[in-house]
Amino acid sequence: MPRGQKEKLHAGGKCHQAQGETQDLQGAQAPATEEKSHPPPSSPHLGITTHTKSTSKLQSTSKAPQKALKGAKGKIKRKQSSPKASPSTVKRPKKSLIGAVRLVVSYMMQMCRMKRPILKADLLKVITKTHREHFNEIFTRASFNLEVVLGVDIKEVDSMKNSYTLVSKMNLPNNGVVTKGRGFPKTGLLMNILGVIFLKGNRATEDKIWEFLNKMKIYDGKKHFIFGEPRKLITQDLVKLKYLEYQPVPNRDPASYEFLWGPRSHAETSKMKILEFLAKINHTVPSVFQARYDEALKDEERAGAAAAAVVSETPDTN
Repeated sequence: MPRGQKEKLHAGGKCHQAQGETQDLQGAQAPATEEKSHPPPSSPHLGITTHTKSTSKLQSTSKAPQKALKGAKGKIKRKQSSPKASPSTVKRPKKSLIGAVRLVVSYMMQMCRMKRPILKADLLKVITKTHREHFNEIFTRASFNLEVVLGVDIKEVDSMKNSYTLVSKMNLPNNGVVTKGRGFPKTGLLMNILGVIFLKGNRATEDKIWEFLNKMKIYDGKKHFIFGEPRKLITQDLVKLKYLEYQPVPNRDPASYEFLWGPRSHAETSKMKILEFLAKINHTVPSVFQARYDEALKDEERAGAAAAAVVSETPDTN
C-alpha cells in the first residue's frame, strides 16, 4: 500500500453478517482514525467480524444494531431455530446460526456481569437442539464477539465441568470492570482508544476521541449500558489509574485537551499488541498500517534488546 494517503482504522467488525450477530451489542465499537498513511479499512462497529475482504478494502456494517443486550439486563428468551443448517465456518456463517450466537453472547455477558462462571451445559440449554451440533462454531464466534467488545479472553477454568471465565486483556482493576461491583469490563474500549491515540501519532485531541466515541454511539453525558458514563470513565477513572493521560494542548486558544497513553498502558501492553488487536478485528494484519507498524516493530526490537541486556548483566550464581 502506498504511504502518504489518509489512514483510518475502523476498529470493529466489518462484514454484513456481523450486523445480525451483533444486534445485542449496540454501539460497542466504532472506527479509530488516523490522518496519515495508507488506505484504510472501512467504517465498522465493534462486533463479530465474520468474513474476510482484502486488506485494502474491508467491508463493514453501516450501522450498529438497535437491540440492547437483553441477556445482560433480564431473562434470555429462547428462539426457535430455522431449518437445520449445514456446517459453516467463522468466516462465512450460516444465517441460521446468527440468532444462536446472539443468545450465547447475551448469556455470557449476563454471567460476566454477575461474576459467575460460564458452564457449557448452560450454554447448550440456551440454544436449540438443532444448533447444538454447531456448538463449537457458535462458541468461537461468541467468544470473538466478547473479545472485541469487552477486551476479554475466555479461559477454561475447569475441564471436567467445562467451566469458563472471562479474563481482561489488560490488568485493569476488578478484571476490567474498573470500579467495584457488578458491571462489564472496559478493556475493549480502552484498547480501542489506545489505538486511536497511536494511529493519530501517539496523541489524540479530545475532539477526535469524542468523534470516535460518537461513532460507537457513545455520547458525552449519556450513560452507556456497557461503558457507563463515558466522560467520567476516560477523563477521570482511566486517567486516575494511569492508563490514559489527559492534558491541555499547548498554545491553543481557546483551550483544548488531548489524550496520550498513560504509564500503565505502556507497561501492560504495547503498540504492536494494540495493532494486532485492531487488525484481528478487521481480519487483516498489523502491517496494513505500514508507518505505525514500522514504529511498533522498532519498539519491539528496542524492548527485546533491553531485556537481553538485563539478562546479560545478571550475575551467574551457579
